[in-house]
Amino acid sequence: MHPLDTHWLNQRCFHQLGIDVELTSVPSGQSLNLPSTTAPVKALNSTCNSHGHVMFMDSFLTQCPPLGLESLRVKDPQLRASSYKRRGLGPHRGRLNIQSGIEDGDIYDGAWCAQYEDKKQWLEVDARRPTRFTGVILQGRSSIWSWDFILTYKVQFSNDTLVWQPAMNGTKEAVFEGNQDTETPVLALFNESATVARYIRINPQSWYENGTICLRAEVLGCTLPDPNNIYAWQQTEQGTKDKLDFRHHNYKEMRKLMKSVTEACPDITHIYSIGKSHMGLKMYVMEISDHPGKHELGEPEFRYVAGMHGNEALGRELLLNLMQYICQEYKLGNQRIVRLVKETRIHLLPSMNPDGYEMAFKKGSELAGWALGRYSYQGIDMNHNFADLNKVMWDAIEFDFQNNDKSKLINHYIPIPEYYTAEDAFVALETRAVINWMQNIPFVLSANLHGGELVVTYPFDRTEDWAPHDDTPTPDNSFFRWLATVYASTNQVMSNPDRRPCHNENFQRYNNIINGANWHTVQGSMNDFSYLHTNCFDVTVELSCDKFPHASELPIEWENNKESLLIYMEQVHRGLKGVIRDKDTEAGIADAIIKVDDIDHHIRSVADGDYWRLLNPGEYEVTVSAEGYNPSTRMCRVMYEHYPTICDFRLTKTPKQRLKEILAKGGKLPKDLQLRLRQANNCKVILN
Repeated sequence: MHPLDTHWLNQRCFHQLGIDVELTSVPSGQSLNLPSTTAPVKALNSTCNSHGHVMFMDSFLTQCPPLGLESLRVKDPQLRASSYKRRGLGPHRGRLNIQSGIEDGDIYDGAWCAQYEDKKQWLEVDARRPTRFTGVILQGRSSIWSWDFILTYKVQFSNDTLVWQPAMNGTKEAVFEGNQDTETPVLALFNESATVARYIRINPQSWYENGTICLRAEVLGCTLPDPNNIYAWQQTEQGTKDKLDFRHHNYKEMRKLMKSVTEACPDITHIYSIGKSHMGLKMYVMEISDHPGKHELGEPEFRYVAGMHGNEALGRELLLNLMQYICQEYKLGNQRIVRLVKETRIHLLPSMNPDGYEMAFKKGSELAGWALGRYSYQGIDMNHNFADLNKVMWDAIEFDFQNNDKSKLINHYIPIPEYYTAEDAFVALETRAVINWMQNIPFVLSANLHGGELVVTYPFDRTEDWAPHDDTPTPDNSFFRWLATVYASTNQVMSNPDRRPCHNENFQRYNNIINGANWHTVQGSMNDFSYLHTNCFDVTVELSCDKFPHASELPIEWENNKESLLIYMEQVHRGLKGVIRDKDTEAGIADAIIKVDDIDHHIRSVADGDYWRLLNPGEYEVTVSAEGYNPSTRMCRVMYEHYPTICDFRLTKTPKQRLKEILAKGGKLPKDLQLRLRQANNCKVILN
């Protein structure tokens, strides 16, 4: 490769990334802090290739990707420091975007912090084999109590930790500019000379005057070829054999990929939009079914939603990979996939917050920070933006307790409050679109894909008394725990007993699942809304410690999650299913209420009378009721097999309903109905 130099950059490179910038020539040794809006940008030792593509951000990092401090591919023993204040501020905490706990002083603090304030302090990373180091990304300390970051620093390289070679700026030792705040990642790139080594040290030279020496970091580098297998003892993470498009896709690229899937599998796929974002980007959904475009009687509807927080990009790419994989495997005759497609109507929404994603994408996977792109363009956190039906339900329970009046008691299909539907309500367009989608399609099971942790959470997400966290289970708690366990136990990273916590919670002690409200209370979550307003059970999957993994890690992340994504979808076939019909006409009965004894949460039949009730194995007393019909009760047994028990119901109309229908048509009463009415009247006379 040609050495990187400090000449003027090709401005066309930035335009290809969608960034309008004014480029200036800068001295070697100066760092790069890319803007999200039009602004002058100073670049360190950056260049374009012969095609005019910029060689930093993702395209540069693809050639020399992050070593993996943020993603935890770099293990704790590979990090050392000259000193540290305490265990919670040790070198293992000096990872880009690591988050601190609420309380300073615990074992989960938000940076490496040196014990002494002098220019001899350093954080060291062992790459474990010869590596061509190309850059460093620096952040300050994550803390709600402290304000600490590095202003300038030096970098040294070594092969044995005894002799160190500094990064140079011509004939002088280079001094790199660090941070101006605690959160914005700042990238510095090196000259190629003297950067091949095994070890690298970051050596702070100055720091915020009212703070101390603290930093979070990522290191960029390419491991050198190993033709003699000297480092064969090192176990490297395996990629995947699946031939999928492993890269980050912006809006146009996502749309192009989805179109290519429909062209490859036109008989089982269909793309539709559920609405537009604030900036006018369509919210595309990929439908996969043997009869796309329509609901089939008895076939359950499943959905995956990703990108609610735009900067949590892994879910987006996993769903794009999933639709490619299903298409490929269906064509190859993979019986598991064929069965899934024929028996399930699958809906994949890869980007619920396309505006937020575009903001994060333009910065790049390592430079977006922890929060850029999380919110909608209007600044709304959609994870808190759904109608708070928990309060409606709990208020009704409290009213019943105080007044002994069960007329206001309801445990399902809770209506949306009027204030929430007003035009001036602070509700994102994207949230409204998803709610309409939920109301129009009878979803049975769903998962909401997030990032930044490794855990599966299940409802309720909000505590009843506004406590910061408290176990707040639903009536279907046992089945929700099963759903969460299914995903977590088959995820290759979550199920690894040797993995370390991502940030400040050790979820392994809960087997990597937790009640959402017991982690932290969330008002207006999609999971709670889905459970209380529709028939659909919904969980949240936190997919990885790194919200926006580098493209080089996407094949590994696909393998980590592939089995989990498939087996979770298959859970839509657990429990009971059936059709509720009119006994006389055999017509399906919509809006019939299905009640399972001892579970205080009902569901309803859909337009054609079909229903699905997710349940764990066992025997259940099920009662079905509908307006104008006599209730019907029967015992239904759910087996351990991976298919539902069919439990159909045929309801008879009440005499009153039959009378109303006959009179409405101007007909005469049948003799049996006349007899039943006379008997009913006689009973009233005797009782009076």
